[in-house]
Amino acid sequence: MGASRGPRFSGMQKQVLSLYRGFLRAARAKSAEDRQQIESLVSSEFRRNAKEVDRKNFLYIEYLLRRAKKQLDQLGAPMLLDYQP
Repeated sequence: MGASRGPRFSGMQKQVLSLYRGFLRAARAKSAEDRQQIESLVSSEFRRNAKEVDRKNFLYIEYLLRRAKKQLDQLGAPMLLDYQP
């Protein structure tokens, strides 16, 4: 009858999960060595913050989300090595 469809997440939890998946997707576009390094770093950062950050400290979590979005944008941006002004 009322089959469970898994856990329900808050909006902020959905943002965090989406951001995590975004980092993993961006890592796929990199070389194998870079991919492993990115995945390791992202995993350790998310785990560390999950343990150390108070879940009720919404301002700090929002700050971390904004900072991570900027980092993800930079990770996904193509390098402009051949840029000539």
